[in-house]
Amino acid sequence: MIQIKWLGHSCFQVIRDDFIIVFDPYKDGSVPGYPPLRTEADLVLCSHEHADHSGRECVKKRQGHPDPWQIAYIDSFHDENHGRQRGTNRIYILSDGTKKIVHMGDIGCPLTPEQEAKLKNADVMMMPVGGFYTLEPARIKHIADRLQPRVLIPMHYRHGPYGYSEIQTIDPYLKLCDPVVRIHDSVYLVEDVDKPQTVVLSF
Repeated sequence: MIQIKWLGHSCFQVIRDDFIIVFDPYKDGSVPGYPPLRTEADLVLCSHEHADHSGRECVKKRQGHPDPWQIAYIDSFHDENHGRQRGTNRIYILSDGTKKIVHMGDIGCPLTPEQEAKLKNADVMMMPVGGFYTLEPARIKHIADRLQPRVLIPMHYRHGPYGYSEIQTIDPYLKLCDPVVRIHDSVYLVEDVDKPQTVVLSF
């Protein structure tokens, strides 16, 4: 069983066989509204070094648990000017031989055909949907349609008191999606699904 827990913004905890990976922890005070992040992991993976994605000091390191994952990555850009505005962005791909999990980081540029081929048909893909610092919702949906993940979990959007005022709420993106499954929990248990869907977790 693979468990994915949303810790807010672009931060997720992925647990398999007692091995914990944390993606993109945010530094204290870096994202409006979110409380200080305190969690633990065997491995921390950051898509880039902006404060809202690189709070490694907020994650207590564990040791001694066997790593079930093969980890690959794709280097991309945080903007459409080859990183001249916001720098680079690293997309991470986890595979355990049966499931494929992708964290898109702050993707801000179109993907090449070679990159798309590596990212297609993920079981779960975590994707930024709030725009402004990343591609806008309609363009993110275009990428998602091409990559065809079985489950897409939105991240990096504004909701209630949480998130940057410049970015959008989740609503513009969800208007483009069908079906949408809302979970009244921060945890998603990865399972096989009959039809591709967008899964919204709660914070």
